[in-house]
Amino acid sequence: MNDRLPADELALSPAAPVDLDAKLVAALERVGQALRVQMWDVAKRHGLSPTQLQLLLRLRRDPPARRRIGVLAAELDVTHPTVSDAVAVLRRKRLVTRPATNRKAAMGLSARGRMLADELADWDRRTREQLAGIDAADKETALRLVLDLIAGLQNSGAITVARMCVTCRFFRRDAHPGDAAQPHHCALVDMPLAIADLRVDCAEHEPRAA
Repeated sequence: MNDRLPADELALSPAAPVDLDAKLVAALERVGQALRVQMWDVAKRHGLSPTQLQLLLRLRRDPPARRRIGVLAAELDVTHPTVSDAVAVLRRKRLVTRPATNRKAAMGLSARGRMLADELADWDRRTREQLAGIDAADKETALRLVLDLIAGLQNSGAITVARMCVTCRFFRRDAHPGDAAQPHHCALVDMPLAIADLRVDCAEHEPRAA
């Protein structure tokens, strides 16, 4: 008599527990791949590389203090020469401006660069369209999970910069335990925060002490 279980039953048997962590990593990798493909497609249509596209979007929204090559390299997790080369191309295309007499000055977008950056801002539209049909509560749970994961990766050194609420010194997790709608708190603006209010990239972010 053959006592072996079929493969589909074996995968669900107590002797072969499901590795949820591995499945989450695989799922996140697939999402990351889809986002990379979308960015490549949009960048190529406009004669840009993905790094050049990312720089235009950063210069579009970041304050002057973060519009320097060293800061941008750290935040994009690439080398200083990679950002320098990308900026040089964008300047030749007359999309990016910087005073010629001060190499340390903050960069900016030309009028043409601003128009293009505004056009490219929805490069991830296909992904957001898929998210639009998902229940808000499920998205809040997913956001909390991903933010905590990113914070852990930053603490371990796998990510160099993460300007999120959960890594900020002003963030107070579960400061309002009796308020299910707004359980957290931002000490900078002295306001309660819902999960959906948590930021992934905040201009006022200050790192929490180690």
